[in-house]
Amino acid sequence: MPTTSSALRAAALAASLTVLSAAGCSGGDGNGNGDGAREGTSATATATGADALKRFTAQEPAWRPCPPPSEAEGGGPAPSPLPGGTPWQCSFMEVPLDYADPGGETIELALIKAPAIDQQKRIGSLIFNFGGPGGSGVAALPNFESDYADLRTRYDLVSFDPRGVGRSVAVECEDNRQLDAFYAADATPDTPAEEQEYRDRLAAYTAACEKNSGTELPHVGTTDAARDLDLMRQVLGDDKLHYFGISYGTELGGVYAHLFPTKVGRAVLDASIDPTKTAEQSSLGQAKGFQLAFTNFAKDCLSRGDECLLPGDSPEEIQDWVGELLERLDQDPIPGLGDRELTQSLAISGIVQTLYAKDFWQYLEQGLDEADGGSGALLLTFADLMNGREQNGHYDNSMAALTAITCADYRDRYSLAQTKARLPQFREASPLFGESLGWGLMSCDGWPVRGEWTHPDVRAPGAAPMVVIGATGDPATPYEGARAMADALGSGVGVLITYKGEGHGAYNGGNTCVRDAVNNYLLDGTVPRSGTVCS
Repeated sequence: MPTTSSALRAAALAASLTVLSAAGCSGGDGNGNGDGAREGTSATATATGADALKRFTAQEPAWRPCPPPSEAEGGGPAPSPLPGGTPWQCSFMEVPLDYADPGGETIELALIKAPAIDQQKRIGSLIFNFGGPGGSGVAALPNFESDYADLRTRYDLVSFDPRGVGRSVAVECEDNRQLDAFYAADATPDTPAEEQEYRDRLAAYTAACEKNSGTELPHVGTTDAARDLDLMRQVLGDDKLHYFGISYGTELGGVYAHLFPTKVGRAVLDASIDPTKTAEQSSLGQAKGFQLAFTNFAKDCLSRGDECLLPGDSPEEIQDWVGELLERLDQDPIPGLGDRELTQSLAISGIVQTLYAKDFWQYLEQGLDEADGGSGALLLTFADLMNGREQNGHYDNSMAALTAITCADYRDRYSLAQTKARLPQFREASPLFGESLGWGLMSCDGWPVRGEWTHPDVRAPGAAPMVVIGATGDPATPYEGARAMADALGSGVGVLITYKGEGHGAYNGGNTCVRDAVNNYLLDGTVPRSGTVCS
């Protein structure tokens, strides 16, 4: 079983859609394809590419017991055996670095597998992407295996480190010492001098990414990851892709369905992104989502009367109190862990992390109360979970990969002036989190790779039905995104399930209605009625 800290870290990875993901987009052909640079290949070119890929589809993974996760995956011990003593199996799969040149340089993707329990009734492999982008599936799947035990009866449970992540040619940017300073620094500048410091930090971070991973940066986008999925499907021996995507994993699944509609098998997209929105619009939606989650947290605290540790008689008063606490931290950080302090930026990261799941609300209440008393240890612990920092001071590469993948996908590059012009609408959307998310629009400014699209194209005519789940209280991928995804996939393809509840991701939320609908679909092929509501 995972330790409490490792389980929380896994949840952080699965939930990770953070302020650093706010890269924008501009231009395009009106269909969300940007300039169409990776679309529209001729039939001759496609056939030639298929021939060139045969050497990849013919490979056979050499499955072996899994080693401990690498530092880029988050470190820690090797995964404990599965129930019954079966060891987790790990391997690598070779893919082209550049699909436009499949005969050129190659890279390896790390894979992990839990074999199906009933091999005689085995359907195939069920491939998971837990989100991010940037989360290591190899590290996450063992932590969540018990949640998907029902599905393992008939599927090999498989996950992977997408290109640029973990052991799959990890994107490398700054070192551990530099990252400590980067995440602690002021991310909501108030003066011209602070604005220049903020720009300089982003420029230094980008330069480090280009210096250490410049060859890989053009090839870590979601389109390339979707093509990797199709190779993976073939290497695993499946005629169709059976897939479970969460958060960013829904974007990857939607892009796959668009590129390979006839290869879609049974697919679940849980906590769906909105594929019709630009990155700026998505960040604005996140600001509203986290604000709603905080309001619900405050209402829950107040419902317990005198047991609530936070001052105030309404959610607005608690919000104002937290805002004042953050203002104090902007001027005077407080002791955190060891010789590290809790700054305003780290406190915001810690608060955001605890809003991803209702189970974390108790820690948010405790952490805010302790911070008001001068101890920032608990909020700093959750900030570290968000940022991928281990207790030994090492960072995984989840946030570096998140930035690289987001900037490879989305096109807009916001200048200082453009960012400042948009801050009022972000502040209006969320008095607590709008400022951070608004400044995050600059994350891809100066990035050395041009983004591919304004928003992903997920139209998938001819694909099999895909189940799309949205939770009404999801802070990171607001519910409206699930409805938009189901519509965008197309009539007869997107099948919407609404979960009236809190949290980021519904299948693991403890709701029997959601769980039964998904299990019946994946295990028996029973497609739920689109519009099903679970509460």
